[in-house]
Amino acid sequence: MSFSILAETKKIAKITLMGEVDSLSAREFQKEIEKMAAESPDELVLFVENLTFISSAGLRVLIFAKQKMGSNLAIYIVNPQESIVETIEKTGLQHSVNIVDQYL
Repeated sequence: MSFSILAETKKIAKITLMGEVDSLSAREFQKEIEKMAAESPDELVLFVENLTFISSAGLRVLIFAKQKMGSNLAIYIVNPQESIVETIEKTGLQHSVNIVDQYL
């Protein structure tokens, strides 16, 4: 599986994650979060329709995003596969993020 990121930043930071977020690709994901944090976005929108796996390292990046961008940051996880939802729920992160079918 491959991993790629498409990113844009305004007051709404948007990232498209595809493939797998494992311990190696989580570093790239975190670097993108660090870049976007400089813009102080109000929302972080993760489009994950084609994300097939997220490791604990990837989940730590979500926690890092909240810490880096502020506790008021709203994180949206858009159209995740069931396996991604299950991973998020097993860790209890569903209370810190918004899992949605679409983001307008």
